[in-house]
Amino acid sequence: MTTLTVSEVTKYIKQVFVSDPILYNIYVKGEVSNYIKHTSGHMYFTLKDKNSRLSCVMFSSKNRLLNFEMANGMKVIANGYISVYERDGVYQLYVNDIQPDGIGSLHLAFEQLKNKLELEGLFNAEHKKKIPLLPRSIGLITSAKGAAVKDFLTVVKRRFPNISITLVPVLVQGSLAAEQISNAIDLLNRFGEIDVIVITRGGGSIEELWAFNEEIVARSIYNSKIPIVSAVGHDRDFTIADFVADLRAPTPSAAGELTVPVKKEIEHKIEILKQRLKLQVSKKITLNKNKLSFLESRIFSEMQDNLLQKQQEVDHITRDLHKDFKRLMEIKKNKFINIIGKLDALSPLKVLDRGYSITRSHKDKKIVKEISGLKEGDIIETLLTNGQVDSKILVIKGDE
Repeated sequence: MTTLTVSEVTKYIKQVFVSDPILYNIYVKGEVSNYIKHTSGHMYFTLKDKNSRLSCVMFSSKNRLLNFEMANGMKVIANGYISVYERDGVYQLYVNDIQPDGIGSLHLAFEQLKNKLELEGLFNAEHKKKIPLLPRSIGLITSAKGAAVKDFLTVVKRRFPNISITLVPVLVQGSLAAEQISNAIDLLNRFGEIDVIVITRGGGSIEELWAFNEEIVARSIYNSKIPIVSAVGHDRDFTIADFVADLRAPTPSAAGELTVPVKKEIEHKIEILKQRLKLQVSKKITLNKNKLSFLESRIFSEMQDNLLQKQQEVDHITRDLHKDFKRLMEIKKNKFINIIGKLDALSPLKVLDRGYSITRSHKDKKIVKEISGLKEGDIIETLLTNGQVDSKILVIKGDE
């Protein structure tokens, strides 16, 4: 009889698991629950079905390559090996790779990122910048060797040969492509002489187009100050870049048509606009001349009418002044006659007319009213109605 320690039993069971070819490389299907991503980057979760549960761990060195976000309730197929966690004496699945069950990981990652960016508002119409009608300079981000660059340049040069095109060659697929595309967008924005940016490549599988579904590319497009046209793949292909871009073109050739007008059509439109402008200017001049003539006539008529009215007002005022002056003179005349009458009534001459005389001192011509101040021998003057008599006082008698 052999007696083993707990550790020895655990190691033996672990060895049994590791040596089993089925358990060493196994695929397990189930629903994710109790999902936790540790600060270390390791992922811990449980796979379950109706009857059982299986503890799982996926270390950061493995899960950093995942292109979708794990979540509770997700149906997955995990690949790895069954072994024993010796400290707790429990077996668990050490996951090397994991894929969504029923939908590819890229499709799931696409939907997850699309929903995330849509909730943040990166697809909203109010953030879309207007594509210029006639760009002077176009920044082209694509592979320098692909068919897309040839298709785009052919269309642009045919439609408007004078437009300047700045090509920024990048990888359009592979692990380095997304970063290069993002850097190219930032580079053209710093360059500052570009009116519109076109990002393009030909068609391909979702894996080949995946660089245009990366979050780094989406955010660079959103943050670009220059409007961006996305022309990735064919008409049936949609990428995250298409949703964020200011305008989506179904193909590289279509991008050229949507970005650049036909020069001859522009020239024709300009000529039509010139003719319309000349016609409108001519009409405006004629209309303004007529208005000016009308205004001149009206102003002259109004001035003449105002002048006549003012003259009439002056006549009325003059007439009223004459009336007022005449009336005032009549009033003054009457007042003067009245005063004259009063003065005449008080005049000493009136006293003389009634048979009286006026005596005054010869010396100072003062009226003599009393005998006081007179003495015998003084000369006095007596005023009569028709002359004056000078007398010498012989005797002065009082009332007695």
